[in-house]
Parts: sequence; C-alpha cells; structure tokens
Amino acid sequence: MKKAIVLVLVLGLFSCQKKEAPKAAKPEKKECSADKGKKLEMYQMSEMAALMEQMYVDNQRLKERIKKGDTIGKFPQHFMKIHKAVMTDEADNDAFFKEQAAKFIKAQELIYKDPKNAKEHFNNGVDACIQCHQQKCGGPIPRIKKLYIE
Repeated sequence: MKKAIVLVLVLGLFSCQKKEAPKAAKPEKKECSADKGKKLEMYQMSEMAALMEQMYVDNQRLKERIKKGDTIGKFPQHFMKIHKAVMTDEADNDAFFKEQAAKFIKAQELIYKDPKNAKEHFNNGVDACIQCHQQKCGGPIPRIKKLYIE
C-alpha cells in the first residue's frame, strides 16, 4: 500500500512539471538580389487624393448630423479646392471631371442652403462622386456608397 502511495506521489510530481516544447527553427532571412540597392519610397497622396479623403471624413460627420437632425453648420470652403487640386494623373482633370465636380459642389452647397432637404442634396452629392468614379477611378466606389443616407 505504501508503495502505491509513493508511486502516485512520484507520478503526480512528474506530471506537474512543465515540459518544454521543442523550439521551432528560426527562418533564415533571405535577401532578394533584385531588392539590393533599391530605396523604399513612401506613397505620397496627390493633393486631390488627400482632398477627397478629407471630404469623405467631413461627409461622414455631416451624414450623422443630418440623420440626428442636428444643426448642419457652414459649407466647408476647402471643398472648393476640388477645382484646383493637383491630381495623380493630370489627364483625369478633363471636362467630365469638371462637370461632376461642379455637380458635387452644387449638391453640397444646397445641403447648407436648404437644410429641410439636406438628405436629398447629400445623396445627390454622393451620386456625383459615384458617377465620376465610375469613369475615372472605381476603387473607392464601395466606400463612397456607404455615405448614402437611407
């Protein structure tokens, strides 16, 4: 009986000890010969891309104010830079873009001039963005569609 108790105690002690997991071999760092001598460059947004990012954020905030029925405030004058901001590809600053930019600005200004119909004017502004992006740069369309006020 004593031997059985001693055996249980010994087994109990060994089972409680931490077992070290085998260490995985560290992957070797390999340098690509094509990368040698190249400098990494940070992506720099064009003025237009930065402006559009700011307009997106401003419109997210505006959307929430409209939905809550809060005061709308004043038209953000930096939106007017859409007519002069330098684009990533200057060839995109054509008659079509200028027309869509004018529609966007008109819809945005109407939000502030006619707050009773702010939702309609806001969604018209989103429409102008989408119509332009369908022709110029489709990437942000799913994100822009999230601005719509249902």
